[in-house]
Amino acid sequence: MTAQGGSAARWLTAERLVDLVRTEPAITRAAAAQALGISSGAATDLLARLRAAELLDEVPAPAQGRGRPTTTLRPHPNGPLVVAAELSSTGWRVATADITGEPVVEASSSRLYRDPRRLLRTIGAAIGEVYARSPARIRAISVSVAGTVSDGRLVQVTPRGWLHTDLSHLTSALPDDVDLPVVVGNDATLAGLAEARTGSARGVGTALHLIIAVGLGGALIVDGAPAAGAHGAAGEYGHIPFGRHDEPCACGASGCWDRDIDGRALARHRGDPEPKNPLTYAHDVLEQFRSRSSDDASTHRAVEAVATALGRGIAGLVNLHDPDAITIGGLAPPIRAAATSAFDDAYHGGLMSFRKKAPPPVLDGIHGDDGPLHGAALFGVDQIVSADRLADWATR
Repeated sequence: MTAQGGSAARWLTAERLVDLVRTEPAITRAAAAQALGISSGAATDLLARLRAAELLDEVPAPAQGRGRPTTTLRPHPNGPLVVAAELSSTGWRVATADITGEPVVEASSSRLYRDPRRLLRTIGAAIGEVYARSPARIRAISVSVAGTVSDGRLVQVTPRGWLHTDLSHLTSALPDDVDLPVVVGNDATLAGLAEARTGSARGVGTALHLIIAVGLGGALIVDGAPAAGAHGAAGEYGHIPFGRHDEPCACGASGCWDRDIDGRALARHRGDPEPKNPLTYAHDVLEQFRSRSSDDASTHRAVEAVATALGRGIAGLVNLHDPDAITIGGLAPPIRAAATSAFDDAYHGGLMSFRKKAPPPVLDGIHGDDGPLHGAALFGVDQIVSADRLADWATR
C-alpha cells in the first residue's frame, strides 16, 4: 500500500479514527464504530489494518455489567512520535509525544545562555539524543518559543533582546539525511491550542487564551485552530497600547499593555527598581501577598492596579473578538485571585452594555505552566496524522 493517488484515500477513515483516539481517550471500539458510522465488521477490519501498521492498539475495556466485552483504543506502543521542544523565559524542555499529544519530558534545563546560538545548539543536542533513541518513530519536530514568530521564524524575543534568531541550530545534531517537518509556534498561541483541545476551553467554539509571564501573549482559537494572522504572528496582545503612552517598550512600540500587567508593573507600583527577573519577582510578591507576610499598603495598591489593568484589557479584547469564553494562564490566575474584586470591577466595567448581563466567563487554564509544551506536542501531532502521513507511516 502506498501513499500515492487513490490509495491515500483508503486512509481517510483511518484518519478519522486516529482523530477520535486523540480527542476521546479510551474510546471503545463500539463507540468508535458508531461515531464513524461504520459497521462493527468494518471497524474490526480497520483496526486490524491499523494494528498491523503499528498505529493503534486495543486493550480490554473495563467490565460494565452483562453484554459482549469490548475494547478501548490507544496508540500502538511502537507507533509514531513527535519531538516537542519548549524554550521559555525560565528554561527549556524537550519531550516526546505519541498521537494523543501527551508530552513525556526527556530532557530539561533551567540554564539560559545569553548567546541564542549556544542555547539553541544545546537544545538541538538534546533533540538529537532523543531522535537517536527512536529514529524510526520520530516523524516531526514542534517547537514552542517565548517570542514572536512570523512566517515560521523567531523574529523577536523582547525580554532577551534577540532579533531574527536562526532556529536551524535546533536540528543541527540530526543526521544529514534526516528531513523531518519542523514547525515553530509562539508559546502563548500553543498554550491556547492546548486549552482549546484538552483544557478548560475544550468544546468551546471561540475561545480567547491569555498567558502572562514576562509580558503577555495569547491566541484566539476558533473551532480548535488558532487565528494565526497573515504571517503567524497574531496574538501579541501584550503590545496593544492599553498601557501608559509615555512608557516605551523594548519591542519598539510605546504604551504596551505588557508593562502594566507583569512583574515590572508590580515593582513600579511598589516603588521598587525594575527587577532583573520579572517573573520570579511577581511570584514572590504574590506569594507574600497570599500569605499576608507583606501587608504594606504599596503591595496592596500594586496588586490591585495590576489586576485592574488585566481585567480592563480582557474586557477590551472581549469587545473586539466576541469569544464564548476566556482562559488565562501563567501569572494571570494568581493575579486575579489576589485581587478578585478589582479584577471583576474592571472586567465588567470595560464591557459594552449588551455584554454585561451575560459576560463570557474567564476560566483558569488547567495546563498551567505546561500549556506551551502540551500545545507544541499537539501542534506536532497535527503534522503527522493526515491520511497521506498515515499512509507514509504504513509504508516506512
